[in-house]
Amino acid sequence: MSFDGVWPYIYIAIAGWLATDIWRWAGVIAGKRIDENSETLNWVRAVATALVAAVIAKLIFFPTGVLENSPLWLRLGSILFGALFFFIGGRFRQPLGIAAAMAFLAAGLALTGV
Repeated sequence: MSFDGVWPYIYIAIAGWLATDIWRWAGVIAGKRIDENSETLNWVRAVATALVAAVIAKLIFFPTGVLENSPLWLRLGSILFGALFFFIGGRFRQPLGIAAAMAFLAAGLALTGV
């Protein structure tokens, strides 16, 4: 790769950093003035939760790549398995739920030969 070929990637990295970093700092500054129990923050939390749920639903029902060849029952089963471990996980519920879902999905993919 020549040095000329690197400049577009450097430009993309700097432009991406600037475009997102400005909003991060604006969020930090504005976040100090927002009451944690305000309706605005409740709305922001609801929108963020809905976006995460939509991305997860898209991955489950309209997968791409290796997941596209996996059966629906396996994808749904991994979510249920992860949720079960999340609710019984105690102090380490988030990492335990994620690890359980990933392990179930990996084992299922290995057993089905996908």
